Amino acid sequence: MTGVLGGIRVIDLTTGIAGPMATMLLADNGADVVKVEPPGGDPTRLTESGARVWARGKRSIELDVNEDVQREQLLALIDRADVLVENFDFGVAAALGLDWETLQARNPRLVMCSITPYGRHVDFKDRPGIDALVAARTGLHWEQRGWVGTAIGRLCDLPIELEDLAIPPGCFDGPDREGPLFPQSRWPSLGAAFLATTGISAALRARLHTGRGQWVETSLLQGVLVSTAGGWQRPEHPEADGYMCWIFDPRGSKGHFECADGNWIQNWVPNPSFALGVSQGDSINVDDRVTKPTDDPSRIGPDYSELVVLAHYHPQMKAAYAKYPVQDWLDAAALVGIPMQPTRRPEDALNDQALINEGIVVTVDDPEVGPIRHVGLVYEMSKTPGEVQGPAPTVGQHTDELLAELNIPFERPETRSSNELKNPLEGILVLDLGLAIAGPFSTQLLSDLGATVIKVNTVYDMFWHSTHIAFTANRGKQSISINLKDPRGLAVLHELVKRADVVQHNMRYEAAIRLGIDYESLVKIKPDLIYCHSSGFDKSRAHLPGNDQTGACLAGVEYEDGGMADGGKPIWSLTSFGDTGNGFLAAIAIIQAITHREITGEGQFLSTSILAACLLNSSYAWVDAASGEGVDRPKVDGLMYGTSPRIRLYETADQWLCLAVQNDLQWSALETTTGITQLTSLNDADAITELSATFRTRTAAEWFNVLDDAGIPCEIEDDQFCLRLFDDPQFRDAGLVTTMQQAQVGRFDHFAHMWTFSDTPTRIAGPPLIVGHDTVDIMNELGIRQSEIESLLEDGVVLQSTLRQERAL
Repeated sequence: MTGVLGGIRVIDLTTGIAGPMATMLLADNGADVVKVEPPGGDPTRLTESGARVWARGKRSIELDVNEDVQREQLLALIDRADVLVENFDFGVAAALGLDWETLQARNPRLVMCSITPYGRHVDFKDRPGIDALVAARTGLHWEQRGWVGTAIGRLCDLPIELEDLAIPPGCFDGPDREGPLFPQSRWPSLGAAFLATTGISAALRARLHTGRGQWVETSLLQGVLVSTAGGWQRPEHPEADGYMCWIFDPRGSKGHFECADGNWIQNWVPNPSFALGVSQGDSINVDDRVTKPTDDPSRIGPDYSELVVLAHYHPQMKAAYAKYPVQDWLDAAALVGIPMQPTRRPEDALNDQALINEGIVVTVDDPEVGPIRHVGLVYEMSKTPGEVQGPAPTVGQHTDELLAELNIPFERPETRSSNELKNPLEGILVLDLGLAIAGPFSTQLLSDLGATVIKVNTVYDMFWHSTHIAFTANRGKQSISINLKDPRGLAVLHELVKRADVVQHNMRYEAAIRLGIDYESLVKIKPDLIYCHSSGFDKSRAHLPGNDQTGACLAGVEYEDGGMADGGKPIWSLTSFGDTGNGFLAAIAIIQAITHREITGEGQFLSTSILAACLLNSSYAWVDAASGEGVDRPKVDGLMYGTSPRIRLYETADQWLCLAVQNDLQWSALETTTGITQLTSLNDADAITELSATFRTRTAAEWFNVLDDAGIPCEIEDDQFCLRLFDDPQFRDAGLVTTMQQAQVGRFDHFAHMWTFSDTPTRIAGPPLIVGHDTVDIMNELGIRQSEIESLLEDGVVLQSTLRQERAL
């Protein structure tokens, strides 16, 4: 095995999406992953098209863990393992003797990761862990395009800004209907997969120091909480300058426009001056009057008043985009530096030669269906490159091989507790030079895991850091504000680099070169530096501006979520894992690189992208390598109700209900429960018609009780969940939410611990940062003379804020 995790053995006992995806990422980077399947194979193979992707590079053993001899064989495999990942229903692991206490006693170096639906500490912990149902119970379906006035407005009980503003048709993302929206993306599982991979990587680093394994827990609920980090915030003073913005309000256009050839683009942030300025003639004309967004004084900002501008110009922009085909618009946007990409299918991304050339899309020879293409490596490591190890195995393909290995004498490494760690990343210093969300979110994760993070702000970052979007990704960091274009400011940064373990940023790399903060420059100062660069796209598009929205377009996420194959419109989900997914990939790569450096003394260059994260989000798709045609798979309908009559949103007499029938037995039970004659023999369209009419005859609560008693998976679409989140003691007691004091907005409620580590717990190191809050303190700690500090402050080379709050750890 090659890669940073070479020599690590992982036992994968999971089904579904989150666990298999997390262990796929471990296998891609060198881990020997053993997929333990029940007789007949993991049922996910039959229900999820992506199972063929997520099982790649693993070895498969078929074991019946309910049979004593085969359970002992499994325990023998676990005795030799470094990591175990499981998502059993509550009580099953203990009944099988696979609980943490038992396994820890057998293998003290084991890192065990448990992925549950809701964690162990909430009163609904036993509810089904089906993505659609988790999204329903937590209100996530309501958050896909958000609330008029934003979720923050609801949480703070604010009057709706510009409530009487007339919004033209087409401004709202997604289908032209009210109610919750059912996306293709399984956001709860995706969040849990990112969290599990990050948590396992951190626990392996901790083990290097303590000699002990530990139990790492995360859940689909925590996946929900991290996906809503930008919207589920409750400040004491939401009226603070710059905090509220229109971006999470569905009335604001998200920049989706249909072009003359019937295809769609997304221009984010919508730019009326560009669209109208180049579209006055028979062809697009880019001349000197058309300015770059950074030079455009009329560009759309985040202030709520911009809704008026967007509403005014939307019909004109819609008409302008309809005049020319997509490629003409893309060419013009590239010339000017406008963020714009086509809304395309996942299959189009998998047939993109540039992505194939770079390895972001790979071809494997699947033993069952032949050569196929799917998502490839999603992060790069210069010294320890990963590799897709091969296709998904057939069920039990390696059973004999793995059982034979149990006959090889095995000597467990001696457990030595050399150091104690308070947190998994204690002792690590990270410099965050990032912008917007992707870079800063990764370093926030590192802070939560115990690293000391110093945010290197510019001297003009105050406006951005006052927004709720910046609050998403900047808690627990110290801040030093420096003008890096001044040689004296760059010298201060160099002093920080000498002491740092990690530098992370997501500015365009050519900008880093111009500033003298590229890898090649900084590694001369710190030879073992770990340097992570997060970008928007692949290398062929490195010259283009990228963001969460356009990355989701290129990867097919917005096409699929909007049900465009069924005539729907593209939608950018407010719970997207584009920026934040990129942040997770950066955090995972950084943690693994830290462990590698602590073993070898070797630093390295790491790279991640929004596009790669979005391709991981749509990794349920794969194509035939010869024809480029995709696999037949369930798809969301054009009105975003669901994928079939069995898995769908239904309106009841008072609320919405989410149905998630998993098998024919449950489908037959639904026929009996609803009294619909021959439901099981109806085609999909007729079944939906009959069920829709029937569900409207009772309240959601009545239907829930009847269906739940009959064993039919369902949940009420709870639009009040987030309104209870910060006041319900069970969430606070479980460590899922926290309250901080922040100098600009006062008391601030937000999501808290996204993992539970049994040995080295996570922490919240401080509130969202204040730009320049720690400038003088940090320079003093660097040993810079007081007279020099005063000179730098006086000349505006550095900035010290007068606002005070708790200093981050």
